[in-house]
Amino acid sequence: MAEGILKSFDPDLNVVSAGTNPAFGVHAKAITVMHDIGIDISDAYAKDVSRFLSDSFDYVVTVCDHARETCPVFSGSVEHVLHIGFDDPAEARGSDEKVLQVFREIRDEIREKFLKFYQDNLAN
Repeated sequence: MAEGILKSFDPDLNVVSAGTNPAFGVHAKAITVMHDIGIDISDAYAKDVSRFLSDSFDYVVTVCDHARETCPVFSGSVEHVLHIGFDDPAEARGSDEKVLQVFREIRDEIREKFLKFYQDNLAN
């Protein structure tokens, strides 16, 4: 969701989303709640962070506490490493509507915090 949200602020941003233990695919409820705000992430796919360790980045941003604790060391040039934490909505339990509500809440948190990140660090 973070990748889609950042790209919605500026489609020219080069944003890579990867995980330390990526899921098989993008969660269907993430696709649904992003569609609700006009962002299509249906073509997104889960990537392992290990394939990017030697790449250069202006920012590496971890978004969940587990990733923060287990994030590997990047051997490429990385200007800034930040943590902007969120609960993992995939861990939500309950009825479909309750889980969707958790996904919406986390989506909104991501949008709010990444808008501030974008405005403070990336907007020209």
